[in-house]
Amino acid sequence: MWARELAVSAPGKVILHGEHAVVLGKVALAVALDLRTFLRLRPGAEGRLSVSLPGVGVRRSWDTAGLRALRGRIAGKGRGSERLSVLFGDRAGTPLVREFAGIAAGASAPEKLATLAFLYMCLAISAKYGDVPSVDILVWSELPTGAGLGSSAAYAVCLAAALLMVCGAISCPLQEGESTARWTEEELTLINSWAFRGEQVIHGNPSGVDNAVGTWGGALRYQAGKITPLKRVPMLRILLTNTKVPRSTKVLVAGVKEKVLKFPAIMNPVLDSIDAISQECQSVLEAMPANPSPEHYPVLEEFFDINQHHLNVLGVGHPSLDRLCQVTASHRLHSKLTGAGGGGCAITLLPPDTSPLAVEAAKQDLCACGFECWETKIGGPGVTLHSCSSLSAQVLHALAQS
Repeated sequence: MWARELAVSAPGKVILHGEHAVVLGKVALAVALDLRTFLRLRPGAEGRLSVSLPGVGVRRSWDTAGLRALRGRIAGKGRGSERLSVLFGDRAGTPLVREFAGIAAGASAPEKLATLAFLYMCLAISAKYGDVPSVDILVWSELPTGAGLGSSAAYAVCLAAALLMVCGAISCPLQEGESTARWTEEELTLINSWAFRGEQVIHGNPSGVDNAVGTWGGALRYQAGKITPLKRVPMLRILLTNTKVPRSTKVLVAGVKEKVLKFPAIMNPVLDSIDAISQECQSVLEAMPANPSPEHYPVLEEFFDINQHHLNVLGVGHPSLDRLCQVTASHRLHSKLTGAGGGGCAITLLPPDTSPLAVEAAKQDLCACGFECWETKIGGPGVTLHSCSSLSAQVLHALAQS
């Protein structure tokens, strides 16, 4: 039996520097975004496992005996250590799990993939650590989906932490009277490995960066498959703006590769320069104090300006992003795209001496362009366990309404 009502949260992510160049072996810096996904965990009806994902319209409940029977049927396909590989064998969901969930082969809608990831993780974690008890799980997010901000990874990290905890694979570190707690490094490593499996169900072949940022928070350096947490980074205020212009990451990545192949002598130095910006930025961030003063910001702003020009040279800019940079520049603020480009999202640095009036004016001008804008921070904590009473009124209201 699981007897406590608790909440788990995990952050989204943005790429600070290194977009597209990272695909070609250069360094990228990913940072935790202070927009989070929240999972509320409470005891459920006896013999039932329930999940509600109001953001994508999912409300499902399963009989725990039925889940055990399904797990047995899947386990019968392999022996010993093969069982988990069978369960995760095709990464998009075995026919048995799809059939059980009533999800057609090839279905790729967010609500279908989110449901599959939930079932996969329940089945695989229970196969290794014992049954998932009767619990009621509800997930609500501050992150928009499909915007390249790591929303699916934040979901997978929250699920991994909650399911591992109720199965007893990791501790419940929150003591009575505490508002928040975090797991040990060893437990975080386990959470991350299971979150990555959840991401595989959703994305097929993810890099592992998004779930690592969701697990550890702060900032990470990524190069050629190797993920290294930065020693420490300050929390930096930003505006995050979604142009709401849709784009295909696959098409944009292919376009960059084509341009590099066509003009190697021109484009390779651009990639080298982006790589140098990532590495210089890492050094600057690690040397900054926890509460940086305004004089620490000009170099970060110059990195933004130079990298935004480089990304335009790579061909991943867009008129909406040009407009966004013009609007923020009119308020003496510096912006760059984050992620795939071609529209999508951008980040704007807010030095500590930026007046609230200037921030509000910039937000109003950006919204007048048809963009969506949040004032938030980067560099915050990774997956965290909360007492429900410690959550903000906004989060509590969202969880209660869902």
